[in-house]
Amino acid sequence: MTKKAASLAIISNNTFEATKAVNLHQYDISSALQTTLEFNELIAIFSGKIADKIPHSAYIYANAEFGLEVKSGVFTRHSCNYALKVEQQQLGELKLMRNYRFSEADLQLLETLLCCLIYPLKNATLFHQALKMAYIDPLTQTNNRASFNDSIKREISLANRNAKSLSLIFFDIDHFKVINDTYGHHCGDVTLASSAKWIKESLRASDLVYRYGGEEFVILLSDTNAIVAEMLAERIRSSIESHTIAYGMETIKITASLGVSTLQAGDTLESFVKKADDAMYKAKNNGRNQVALASSRIQERQRLSL
Repeated sequence: MTKKAASLAIISNNTFEATKAVNLHQYDISSALQTTLEFNELIAIFSGKIADKIPHSAYIYANAEFGLEVKSGVFTRHSCNYALKVEQQQLGELKLMRNYRFSEADLQLLETLLCCLIYPLKNATLFHQALKMAYIDPLTQTNNRASFNDSIKREISLANRNAKSLSLIFFDIDHFKVINDTYGHHCGDVTLASSAKWIKESLRASDLVYRYGGEEFVILLSDTNAIVAEMLAERIRSSIESHTIAYGMETIKITASLGVSTLQAGDTLESFVKKADDAMYKAKNNGRNQVALASSRIQERQRLSL
């Protein structure tokens, strides 16, 4: 059986402090929850601290704002759900599960103990909102250059450690300066935002898009070989070409040039990125509105031997 989700709100800091001070057990929970700003750690700590008071076999915490779902334990028939919020700020939903019903006394105690979790969750939410803002380009709503610099280091390390493929696509809007000069910077902004939207629509859920700078975007493709990366790049190119931007009384057709590189043994971060960038410029030099592949080391050696 599942108890219908209920909104739990703390009216003020005074209410929270009064609740926290009811007994030493709640004070212990609150103190432990002040040690982290990570959602998964907060829920794990809370679950562990209340286990003797409210026995449960599993928990699920979901936070739609951050696309987060944290699960742990053995999932069973009986559960209780709480939609958590404070001062109209949504903080996610928590479900506890066990193989027998939660009594009314259990639920009343749990609702009191949840008060200890509310403000740590709020602090975590504010922290991750700030991180999100720091890593998002506000115009295109893609990840920014700083986010790319962090992500690519991690992805290269994972690819090398797990012997997985990793590919990169560099994307540049053709003749973007002409669009800016002819129609103005606002039209340029519309072009950038529209291009970012069409790129994202062409990709898989696991693919990451970053605004690299100006009219350049980069797409990071985990566990993706050169063949699949080329197919995705061509899908993006075709999507851009098939769309038209309506600006005022004008219709504007845009195209893009894309370069693809795949991580090879011995590649550094710099060489991996440079190969994709060089391939993109090769596409531009060959006439634009096309996909070009980075030269492999074998091709480079063959060229040098000629």
